[in-house]
Amino acid sequence: MTTPTHSSSTPFRAVFFDFGGVVISSPFIELNQYEADHGIPLDFIRQLNAKNTNDNAWARFERREISVEEFDAAFAAESEAAGHRIPGAELIGLLEGEIRPAVVEAVATIKNNGYIVACLTNSTGTDHREEVLAVKAMFDFVIDSNAVGTRKPEPEFFERSCELAGVQPAEVIFLDDLGMNLKPAREMGMTTIKVLDEAQLLRDLGELLDLDLGA
Repeated sequence: MTTPTHSSSTPFRAVFFDFGGVVISSPFIELNQYEADHGIPLDFIRQLNAKNTNDNAWARFERREISVEEFDAAFAAESEAAGHRIPGAELIGLLEGEIRPAVVEAVATIKNNGYIVACLTNSTGTDHREEVLAVKAMFDFVIDSNAVGTRKPEPEFFERSCELAGVQPAEVIFLDDLGMNLKPAREMGMTTIKVLDEAQLLRDLGELLDLDLGA
């Protein structure tokens, strides 16, 4: 078990970061643009993925239960049943958000102050950009749905994350841009931050840790 060396009076030992929408820009920006370009209602994809959350095509793809080809067909069928056919393969390349340098710097500051930092990501396992891999390498732990076979918001995902990091939920701050992912973490005892934008993220996290994160 890792023991932080920070001298802060905060009760926290670890900070868990979502990746897309927190460390990098939200993939929904590109997905919304895809919707606009194809005459599909705004947030159609987001709403589709919120239905049958644990067993829809997106969830199974992020748990690596189906291949790219199977996801392509399964998402097309689900979206067509909801009113707009979208081949799943067309969306994969839209998930590569832009890195947020100020957040990356905050991760480094937090780590340098002795906190455990972990990346908790629902991933399709398709983004192999060197700059993304370099950012993920900064974390003490990366818990990737595509590797562990469970995903947010499934409680098992958070249980495994705490076990791997060697912390109790009450010792963790968890940041995510989706409320559905924050709810189970909060129910386990984690302190949660819903990320609305970069400045708010840095301000709220800095206040909890009593650190200047440049907000």
